[in-house]
Amino acid sequence: MNNRFLFFFTEKPLKMLMLGFSSGLPILLVFSTLSVWLTKAGIERSTVTLFSWAGFAYAFKYLWSPLVDKVSVPFFSNMGHRRSWLLVAQLLIIFSLILTSINDPKNNIIITAICITLVAFFSATQDIIIDAYRIESVNQKFQGSLSSMYIAGYRIGMLVGGAGSLWLASYWGSESYDYGVWKKVYLTMSLLMLIGIIANLISSEPKKLRKFSKKTKLQFRFFLNILISVLIFIFIYSNVNNPFTEKNILSFLFTLFKLLFCFICSGLFIFLQIKLKFQNRSIIEESYFNPIKNFINKYGKFALFILLLISLYRMADVVMGVMANIFYLEKGYSISQIATYSKFFGVFATIAGGLLGGYFSMKFGTMITLFIGAAIASSSNLLFAWLATTEANIKYLISVITADNISSGFAGAAFVIYLSGLTSLKFTATQYALFSSIMLFLPKLIAGYSGSWVDVMGYQNYFIVTALLGIPVLFLIVYISKVAPIK
Repeated sequence: MNNRFLFFFTEKPLKMLMLGFSSGLPILLVFSTLSVWLTKAGIERSTVTLFSWAGFAYAFKYLWSPLVDKVSVPFFSNMGHRRSWLLVAQLLIIFSLILTSINDPKNNIIITAICITLVAFFSATQDIIIDAYRIESVNQKFQGSLSSMYIAGYRIGMLVGGAGSLWLASYWGSESYDYGVWKKVYLTMSLLMLIGIIANLISSEPKKLRKFSKKTKLQFRFFLNILISVLIFIFIYSNVNNPFTEKNILSFLFTLFKLLFCFICSGLFIFLQIKLKFQNRSIIEESYFNPIKNFINKYGKFALFILLLISLYRMADVVMGVMANIFYLEKGYSISQIATYSKFFGVFATIAGGLLGGYFSMKFGTMITLFIGAAIASSSNLLFAWLATTEANIKYLISVITADNISSGFAGAAFVIYLSGLTSLKFTATQYALFSSIMLFLPKLIAGYSGSWVDVMGYQNYFIVTALLGIPVLFLIVYISKVAPIK
């Protein structure tokens, strides 16, 4: 036992566990739990899938992260910048969940869509704030403990929001559609958000490192500008259809082009506002360009390699994970077995891996832990390749899921710690949100084509290929460890 290990059980990590829970709870209420509710309500499959658009809030939260980083909250500012923003976001999540619960999607699907989009938006905003709060609370030496406790809380929140909500729905009687059951489920989940609020109220504000804008007029213009640019992005992306129906290389390139086009249109709107003098140029530069400039100035010619590492680190894990549940079902495992071993025990294995990753980071350093995480996360995909060659066996399933989730938790903690070390305290929320967006963009985009890969090469070869995706990451870590390491 040493001081580094004992730090896990001190006040700050335990509060971060609670904040992690608050962060993880809403996400599955927006996706998997909601899809079950809508399906039970008799909503068409094509309509249910449209709700995935709410995920834009998580993927592109960088667009409004400067607002959270630079602009103070009226009325609650005496709490401190981070805590006041956090309280507002948490209260709005609760409010949005209540609004979702009191509307039956069977009667008005549009209202449900609006409410869920609000939940996703405020949840993503909460993530921005908690990430910044975590990074500013302790120095790099103790980021491992805070990061691993945050991930542990996040996974527990996901467990409650996913498996927990479905268990409640089943207990209250959801086999035949009953709106009252789902209303109680979402109201119960909204009450559980109080855990995060309590953690916020009993916490202290990190040491103020910079001044925040209090110019009301500029705040309003800045907020309006960001809001409209985000809406433009979502509108264009949602209304430009991919002409390539098959998920091939042309479809992939078109999707990349569409995303680039959406960003350009959003940027042109901001540029127009500056030209019309509706928006202050210096605020835009300070909010969007200076964080990027700061990062480039800090790491120079190595910045590109670091960004490449960020975009590739979780590639093997994410691309494989998309097909995991489908693979389990096609192998002959029952839904109850998948729910129990993958969604329940798997969560605790992930938590264990996250705590182990945090401890390793404090004991051996960030870069060594990052390398180990990348190695075991990609290697665990080979276990799935082996599982694909066997008959359905529950012992095999438990062993593979346990190993995969421990390695995933370890790698996840290591990566969060690494990103925290990259982030400048001058632009905490903005830079971390940018790194998070880069982290998810390419893996999520490629993962959408996983089904086509399996159709062509089969599960065994598919899992082997996903494992090989982790090899370039190892070389990148070794190189960056020599030229631009994080201590």
